[in-house]
Amino acid sequence: MKDGFIKTAAAVIDTEVADVILNEEQIKNAIDNADKEKINLLVLPELCITGYTCSDLFFSDRLKKSAIESLIRLKEYTKAKYPVIAVGLPIVHTGKLYNTAAVLHDGKILGLVPKINIPNYGEFYEKRHFTSGISLKADSTIRIDGENVPFTSKQIFTCENMPEFTFGVEICEDLWAVSPPSEKLATSGASIIANLSASDETIGKDEYRRTLISSTSARLLSGYIYASAGA
Repeated sequence: MKDGFIKTAAAVIDTEVADVILNEEQIKNAIDNADKEKINLLVLPELCITGYTCSDLFFSDRLKKSAIESLIRLKEYTKAKYPVIAVGLPIVHTGKLYNTAAVLHDGKILGLVPKINIPNYGEFYEKRHFTSGISLKADSTIRIDGENVPFTSKQIFTCENMPEFTFGVEICEDLWAVSPPSEKLATSGASIIANLSASDETIGKDEYRRTLISSTSARLLSGYIYASAGA
């Protein structure tokens, strides 16, 4: 923090569908840039480790395993790096696949946040692949790389050295819901909301999306970081 401000950033990588290795390298480049700029919180897009548009490739065991392996490598890569990083990937838990945000810092996975509102209208058919995390309890955990990691949407991340630096995470469609997770996160103490997204472009959507983000930030009295996918 400097002069009472938290420095945040949203980063967009040039995602290649199902090319985990290439995406990982681009994520590392984004982390390096954020480290140089002393960014406190770096937010990357939804499912950016695999790409959002993998469709039925999300059923591939090889892709899901590769995503976890990449997450572990990225976790190690964050050692001695300045920013907290939020990155998106698919994760299997108790036999179900979740669209998830992983929060990383200094060689650790601080928590995993599953998407709550799964779109299944128009061009979206996420329910074919993903399960909502709404039923996961506040104390749910998942074991990754030999450690138990919190796995729930009900997480507030707080900096020990800067207690006013608190944030929560929601994913894409969660923002568009009637009662978004960010409401409970803000009332529980989150001063910043990070949203990992892969929202597409249709006529008029960009303007509406900006209005929605701005009004949500104003209504919740919180900063709002929205990272969407590129082309």
